[in-house]
Amino acid sequence: MDIALERPLLAFAIAAVVIAATLLYQNLYYRRFQQFAHLPQLPPSLIWGHLKHFNDFTNRGKLDRHPGNKPALANGVWSLLIHAPRAGAATPYAHEQLATRPPMVVIVSHQVAEQISKPTAKFPYSALKSSSLSHVNELIGHRSILLKQGEEWKTIRRRFNPGFAPQNLMTLLPIIVDNMTPYLENIDAFVRSGRSFSLDEITTNLTFDIIGAVSVNENMNAQYADRQGDLIRTFKQLIKSGIRGRYATVVLVVDPLMHLRRRRLGKSITRQLQHIVKRSFADIKARERDGKEPDKLRTVVSLSLHDIDRLTPGVLEETCDQLKTFFFAGHDSTSAILVWAIYELSRTPHALQGVHDELDTLFGRDGARDPSIVQAKLLAPGGEEIVHRMRYISAVLKETLRLHPPAGSVRVARPGSGFVVSTPEGGEYNLDGCWMYINHNIVHRDPAVYGDSANDFVPERWLSSGTDTHLPPASAWRPFERGPRNCIGQELANIELRVIIAMLARRYEFTKVGLGEFQVDPQGRPTVDDKGQFKVKSELYNMYKIASKPVDGMMMKVKLASATAG
Repeated sequence: MDIALERPLLAFAIAAVVIAATLLYQNLYYRRFQQFAHLPQLPPSLIWGHLKHFNDFTNRGKLDRHPGNKPALANGVWSLLIHAPRAGAATPYAHEQLATRPPMVVIVSHQVAEQISKPTAKFPYSALKSSSLSHVNELIGHRSILLKQGEEWKTIRRRFNPGFAPQNLMTLLPIIVDNMTPYLENIDAFVRSGRSFSLDEITTNLTFDIIGAVSVNENMNAQYADRQGDLIRTFKQLIKSGIRGRYATVVLVVDPLMHLRRRRLGKSITRQLQHIVKRSFADIKARERDGKEPDKLRTVVSLSLHDIDRLTPGVLEETCDQLKTFFFAGHDSTSAILVWAIYELSRTPHALQGVHDELDTLFGRDGARDPSIVQAKLLAPGGEEIVHRMRYISAVLKETLRLHPPAGSVRVARPGSGFVVSTPEGGEYNLDGCWMYINHNIVHRDPAVYGDSANDFVPERWLSSGTDTHLPPASAWRPFERGPRNCIGQELANIELRVIIAMLARRYEFTKVGLGEFQVDPQGRPTVDDKGQFKVKSELYNMYKIASKPVDGMMMKVKLASATAG
């Protein structure tokens, strides 16, 4: 090439590189230091953003701890935080960041969280849900109610509301009670053998059976290993295939076969649900042709097919995705709450005594020890009222959910939407273009709300005579979230949990083994701390297993409670 021509081309190439580099630098500088400079945050790096801070924080404590307990979501470069600073009372984790993309704001103030979840004139159904659940599409389906927005979400929610109305939920009491029989048989077997076992595993099977009956009015047989159907086994395989741990994002990139496995399992679940939906639709139409009354049990599938004249492919797909959602959400979180409640009761003598006293009042001292008597009274006229009278048990569950919430909530403010929140100190922040992660663990342990006992198990904080004003503000307890997009199944979970504890607490004595095991004195008796709880040898914590679950499956030993106990 002619030298006279080479020089201009070289100069042009150099100029192009310089311009491109300058533009890249300006864009990166803006994103790192200017775009979200109005939000409180740690100093970012031009190259790494907050990834170095993120690495520091994820190296603290247990590396496999659930990201709700410590920031552990690494899939990008931006990290932002908004909190309500208080003089002399710093919020726990007040300066921890998440490395994420798009930009994420970690919400640790219940006042700010309430502004995000409440309806407003501009956002009638509260802030939009983010796409943070897209990684579990195989579990919940692309058309899940959890992923819907606006009027489309409202239409689906309205369709399912009758099934979760209080008057309908109480008709499900026999389903809950009946499914307790194999559960108690399983626990009795461990009493006889003296072996340790995963309380979470057998409890998850129980809650799967219950939500299966509620969703499709079918016996899932999840609690019988030799009778479990393909649907249950496939669902469990899909949940176990979920990415866990600190390097989740890296694994997703380097193991593309995992995507294929999960997709295959998800399609298998869909095919099995399609058979159930088609059969249910045929039953509904047969009743209509024969002039029979509709089935009084308002299952998820019957509500989904209500007023549907033709089972089109779209209706079939939508129904299957809603069933997937209710199957997953209706069993996983409920089992986690129950096993944590049993653990907290097992190490808190005064709280366990409070449960015993309440059950003795409701069922009689001898009756409370006999699950068959508890079962009979719950199914007899007045059983509904007994469930409503479990005030102390409800307080135990509420406190368990405060300390061990199963998940957080991620919302999004689209660019240009004008989503502004204010702090109690008067600061205003525009969150347009951000994901907003409401961290329930931090909100629920705010010492400004819960005082010196913020990290302690104190069910009594939720008891009130009706005139007391000491109760924590409603916005500071949000495990089911609040506002229009709160959890539709929260009251079903509350009924389930109260009934299960009523049938367990007086009959069995659970003892933790492994992580969270109690310290004992030379005589083998648990030692008590100054808070009235048994001291533990090691910390028990939640890890990420799609939802938040005890890291060891809540390994327990169990024996029949002493007749003289309590």
